[in-house]
Amino acid sequence: MLTLGGKPLQVPILQGGMGVGVSLGGLAGAVAACGGMGCISTADAGYREPDFARDPAAANHRALTAEIQKAKAIAGGMGLVAINAMVATRDYADAIRTAVAAGVDAVVSGAGLPLELPGIVGTKEVAIAPIVSSARAAKLILRRWAKGFDRTADFVVIEGCKAGGHLGFAEEDLLADRCQTLDEILPGVLAEVKPYEEQYGHAIPVFVAGGVYTGADMAHFTKLGAAGVQLATRFIPTYECDASQTYKDVLLAAKPEDVRIIHSPVGMPGRALNTPLVQALAEGKRFPPKHCARCLKTCDPAAVPYCITHALIEAVKGNVEEGLFFCGENVGRLDRMRTVRELMDELVTEWRQNL
Repeated sequence: MLTLGGKPLQVPILQGGMGVGVSLGGLAGAVAACGGMGCISTADAGYREPDFARDPAAANHRALTAEIQKAKAIAGGMGLVAINAMVATRDYADAIRTAVAAGVDAVVSGAGLPLELPGIVGTKEVAIAPIVSSARAAKLILRRWAKGFDRTADFVVIEGCKAGGHLGFAEEDLLADRCQTLDEILPGVLAEVKPYEEQYGHAIPVFVAGGVYTGADMAHFTKLGAAGVQLATRFIPTYECDASQTYKDVLLAAKPEDVRIIHSPVGMPGRALNTPLVQALAEGKRFPPKHCARCLKTCDPAAVPYCITHALIEAVKGNVEEGLFFCGENVGRLDRMRTVRELMDELVTEWRQNL
């Protein structure tokens, strides 16, 4: 059995964090109850709180604590409950501290290089993991953590170019289809973690994400040396997913040709469905933010073409006209609603059959 930060993970499946409000305590708890790692996105977790517009930070922290406690209760001592925290957000450090105080098992961090993560978490009782898209990024982060904090990663997530949401690749490379594949990135990252495994005396499991869809995919990557996989889009059409049914139906109806690479106000490219909002943005239209929640470090409300917080909140509510629907490359393969247990069992069975 795998251990992440000394805590057992019965099934080597991580559920990727999805904001805003797509992966909260309901989904994360259900995945953990099956022995995997469920992940709550810290991105505007409190969007449903009555004081969100007036005091987003307070609303988000209160909701994050509640969602972690909810997930833990659903998990019933099985699996792990993690958060996904984006470096690009203003509330990055405080959200992590809130999650640690609430008893989260792990912090997974990307959308930038999480160079200061060990210091923010402040305890080895909570597992830490960077999300990387290259061996070079893994090298930079692991070196900084060792030199600055005398700590290393408890696990690493490689997010490939077929993932949904924000992507750690150049927009021109994504559009030209010339990014490194997971098969190409994995050996380099495994080589980078090896010296730190020896230095700190524990394994650093590496998980792969982005384009992973079946148990056969899991088997392929575990044969190459990965400890397991992370999936996100596949968990959206589950009954336990925290998004609205309309959100799930939009993804279930999507075809491969509906997927677009978009530019996000986060400052990174992203993968999303070609909804009316995305079509309008492609035509050069601008939707000035009506209200600023000050969610991103680099966002200039006077200049951005649209407010990503508003767009993601509208999507999770099921507003097809104004919503931004992030999705992975394999969204066109989604076929029906499932329970989380059904999906997890299907993945594990296929994985074992293909090993």
